[in-house]
Amino acid sequence: MTQARRIVIAGAGLAGLRAGEALRDGGFDGELTVIGDEPHPPYNRPPLSKQVLTGTMDPDRCRFPADRIQATWLLGTRAAALDRARRTILLHDGRQVPYDGLVIATGRRARPWPGRVPPLGVHTLRTVADSLALRRAVDPATRVAVLGAGFLGCEVAASLRTLGVATVTLIDIAPHPMPGLGPEIGARVAAMHAEHGVRLRLGTTVARFEGRRRVTALHMADGTRIPADVVLIALGSVPNTEWLAGSGLALHRGSVLCDTHCMAVGADRIAAAGDVAAWPHPRLSEPFQVEHWTNAGDMAKAAAANLLAAPAHRTPYTPVPTFWSDQYGAKIQSAGLFGHATRRTVVEDDPGSGRLVVEGDRDGELMGAVTVNRPRALIGYQRALAASPAPAA
Repeated sequence: MTQARRIVIAGAGLAGLRAGEALRDGGFDGELTVIGDEPHPPYNRPPLSKQVLTGTMDPDRCRFPADRIQATWLLGTRAAALDRARRTILLHDGRQVPYDGLVIATGRRARPWPGRVPPLGVHTLRTVADSLALRRAVDPATRVAVLGAGFLGCEVAASLRTLGVATVTLIDIAPHPMPGLGPEIGARVAAMHAEHGVRLRLGTTVARFEGRRRVTALHMADGTRIPADVVLIALGSVPNTEWLAGSGLALHRGSVLCDTHCMAVGADRIAAAGDVAAWPHPRLSEPFQVEHWTNAGDMAKAAAANLLAAPAHRTPYTPVPTFWSDQYGAKIQSAGLFGHATRRTVVEDDPGSGRLVVEGDRDGELMGAVTVNRPRALIGYQRALAASPAPAA
């Protein structure tokens, strides 16, 4: 699509910003518009569960420099509908924004609790406002329950203990924290949290919330009661794609379904990137999506480049996904498609130094690895995975 003069980026997060930068770097000198539902310009989200929450980083330091993309910013504005026939986006306030090319980067939002919750004391964490609200809600005497022991839940539990919150309970129906990384990593993470005073309630779930106006306790499925003044719901996320209803775009589990070039299937003028996109990977049998910081930026760059390119000159997006999590000074990192491995092998385990390396393979082919406090080892796995041919899915 080489003749576009008006490109719109729906989404003003990391993926939206990196897409804008890549468009300008790729020679696009036309009209660029960025639509974002938050009132803030693009900012870095990983510190929200760590440094911003603990008060060691001012939220203003999370902002990305964004001036060089020379865009019209429509912030505090939500995309409400997409009309592909007219090539326009309808905004929630009734305005219409025309486009020749579109990058969908609307991301995801926190998954809510499926049942009733009291209106006060129950939090999610996805935005800077969420992080600041949670920080204001706690003090050393606050009893906090974290529902969900994935990346976000574990990081928040660690941050709350760092803040000096005495009573932090981490709850998950899985038998160990960070269940997507397997029992070996889960056992190490559980031990870290227990050593730092977090109360672990694993293998059970919440039956109901107690409290009419403000939460006072959680009643568990096993019949126990956990007093709580504040509850963080950290149960994953859902894609922001409701505005695409009726557009004809294909979705995969709610995410925009793309081809290998990050182009929305059946829509040559529309690309998608980041948390909101799903695409085929040569090592997998079905499309998948990655909700991590590195992929948001990398996929946005690929999507923007392919949007500008003629179809015959587009480049497949075949990354080695990576992510990290910082908890109590330990750095947990992963490379590849570890969650799709059928066998895990511990290749290094040194509890004294905190080092741990677990490889994951499928039918003898390396799929990924997870490391704790072994950054050099992770780099080696990244290189090996990038260099190896993809096995048959």
